[in-house]
Amino acid sequence: MAGLTRFTRFLGELLVKKNARAFSITPFVADWKVGKINHVAIAVPDIEKTASMYRDVLKAKVSEKHAQPEHGVYTVFVELGDTKIELLNPMGEKSPIQGFLDKNKSGGMHHICLEVSDIEAAMKDLKAKNIRLLSETAKIGAHGKPVVFLHPKDCNGVLVELEQE
Repeated sequence: MAGLTRFTRFLGELLVKKNARAFSITPFVADWKVGKINHVAIAVPDIEKTASMYRDVLKAKVSEKHAQPEHGVYTVFVELGDTKIELLNPMGEKSPIQGFLDKNKSGGMHHICLEVSDIEAAMKDLKAKNIRLLSETAKIGAHGKPVVFLHPKDCNGVLVELEQE
């Protein structure tokens, strides 16, 4: 046990001296699980036209357009069994979706949303694994549940949203 204590002290000193983030001397037990895909989000330049295509051409169940001012977007959900497609349209020039559409004029896939059993535990665990979160705290998403986004550079180029089940 004394050897383990010396080793732990050594690691602690190394972290302080080198300001290392790559490992932690206190183990964290992840108490969360990832669930199903909640939705795939698509940024669209014309949300009414796109919603009409899903509703009138493909005969899918399509929600009304809803403003999400905290996220700077309008959303429409297309229900597809136990998952959804989320249509995103910018609320103003400063919307992150506007920036996406400036680069992708006809729109495209923006992010994937995965359900998690405990978003706070997931956030803590992912931070410990050096996965960057795009906000320090979860925000309330379009479904009225806490959500957080993970940095795409840490997720193989994909913007991932986590949503509390």
